[in-house]
Amino acid sequence: QVQLVESGGGLVQPGGSLRLACAASGDIFRINHMGWYRQAPGKQRELVAIISKGGDTNYADSVLGRFTISRDNFGSTVWLQMSSLKPEDTAVYYCNAWSAEYQRDYWGQGTQVTVAS
Repeated sequence: QVQLVESGGGLVQPGGSLRLACAASGDIFRINHMGWYRQAPGKQRELVAIISKGGDTNYADSVLGRFTISRDNFGSTVWLQMSSLKPEDTAVYYCNAWSAEYQRDYWGQGTQVTVAS
């Protein structure tokens, strides 16, 4: 099994930056891709960015060019560098990991990101 713990959320002014981190533990070698999702109040959870074991990345159009996802070589930590933040980026951000062997998703507890002046 896999456990995920996020950190790095908080309050930031529009145009500012934040860096989220997600630490994975447990069967990290059975993790394939990892990613970040977010859920704003009254909205469905949506994909923000995803990174494969090989380092391939994919981003939501709304964050392309502003957010960068990265992962360490062991696959135990994934980061989301967020820049030029907008009020519409306000949401709870969740770390996600997918295991093809276990055929399931794993989720962190979420971290709040609030963009406001």
